[in-house]
Amino acid sequence: MFDASTTTPLSLDAVTLTLPSAAGPVEILRGVSLTVEPGERVAVVGPSGSGKSSLIAVAAGLEQPTSGTVRLFGQDLGRLGEDGRAKLRRGKVSLVFQSFHLLPNMTAEENVSAPLEIAGRSAAGKTARDWLARVGLTERLRHYPHQLSGGEQQRVALARALAIQPELLFADEPTGNLDAANASGVAELMFELVAETGAALVLVTHDPALAARADRQIVMGGGLVVDPA
Repeated sequence: MFDASTTTPLSLDAVTLTLPSAAGPVEILRGVSLTVEPGERVAVVGPSGSGKSSLIAVAAGLEQPTSGTVRLFGQDLGRLGEDGRAKLRRGKVSLVFQSFHLLPNMTAEENVSAPLEIAGRSAAGKTARDWLARVGLTERLRHYPHQLSGGEQQRVALARALAIQPELLFADEPTGNLDAANASGVAELMFELVAETGAALVLVTHDPALAARADRQIVMGGGLVVDPA
């Protein structure tokens, strides 16, 4: 477990995002403000097209906002270049997506160990094996993604995200591609492991039961926070 920082992991102040389209500029986010405290679990809910995934992309520094301020661990992302944002995220921020994003030519163990090696962590292979054991995949260490079920692939993705002991985990519809049984298992595992590591969690989900497990819910609509709860 990391030594939890007293610095607020995430804050957004009046963030907007406008993207071009064939029909003209489209306002995706329209003045979103929110704060996530250390260890806090926040669910972002709302209908499709309300800006939830775009919020994750902007908050994680993967997309530049049109205006407003995004701070990760107290640092204004607008003052950092792409390399600076990547360096800030490294070892502190992890992401889990609906579509797994595993590297197809790497085994489960290699998929988990790669970010550890990039972050300069020692004993990356052992750490990867330990985390795959924690998600119940000891027998799948040397299997490639195409040899794994959807639920197993998402468990690998979860192990990869948490093995670096992040202070902030973004999860964008992490159970969206799974059947009910696998979705329930992955959700249970995610909340259990987040609680163990002490990481803050920002979870985008359509699942009311999953959202209800968070400390609070933020409801979005039309690119706005309509209920900060």
